[in-house]
Amino acid sequence: MNLIDEYRCIIGAYYGVKSMDNYDLKEYVLKDIEDYVKNFIEINPIDNFDYRKEANIVNEKTSLITKLQDSLIILSRLNQDLELILLIKKKIRELKKNN
Repeated sequence: MNLIDEYRCIIGAYYGVKSMDNYDLKEYVLKDIEDYVKNFIEINPIDNFDYRKEANIVNEKTSLITKLQDSLIILSRLNQDLELILLIKKKIRELKKNN
């Protein structure tokens, strides 16, 4: 995975978690992901790359299922709460069932 794809995955994870309205502690997780994004950008600067524009593209054009799948990847890296991971997996199953 190249740096741009990695950034897209992290941003997708952010918006995936943001969609989880039934999780009471999501604000704390979102803050952790924001810190992860800042750290990623600091360590891996990408020349001539508009991070905000790319984040907006990911938010608008990426499916919710993909964002939720991205969140599973990033949440495991951040050692986040198992309850949230299980809720996300349940939501993915429901979305796939309804499609």
